Amino acid sequence: MTDVTASDNHSPVLGWLGFVVASITLLAALFVFWAGPFAPQQTAGVSLGELAAEIGKSTLRSAAGIDQPDPVVPTRDLDDYLQIGVAMLGGIAIILAAVGLLRHERRRPAIAGIVVGTGAILFQFFAMAFFALLGVLVIMALLNSFSDVFSGLFGG
Repeated sequence: MTDVTASDNHSPVLGWLGFVVASITLLAALFVFWAGPFAPQQTAGVSLGELAAEIGKSTLRSAAGIDQPDPVVPTRDLDDYLQIGVAMLGGIAIILAAVGLLRHERRRPAIAGIVVGTGAILFQFFAMAFFALLGVLVIMALLNSFSDVFSGLFGG
């Protein structure tokens, strides 16, 4: 007599589906990262100049005791929707693969789907965190270059 386990009773449909969706998600994340941005972007000089001007205005308003303007809700563009879509697709891949594990399907495709889906989401997260860190470094360098202006203005 042969030993029939629970994993042989179910074909690994959800595990493989999770892996396929996770693979598509990883390819989409790489495409969005390397081919983007798709929405029109201002140049770095314009963005940094506007940031420096806004910091100066905010400093002068605080020194004069004037209230700061109300926060403005940022608008979403095509790049934001693509990043959200890729993250949601990765979540769907993880859920499909996890359901495959819960159904006692073969483990290898399901675990691969979970790992690749998680990797796609983490790739986006770490790329965004890396560029945020670079942005902070650029802003710090910009503020350091304006330190003479601010110290002369406020007698520092």
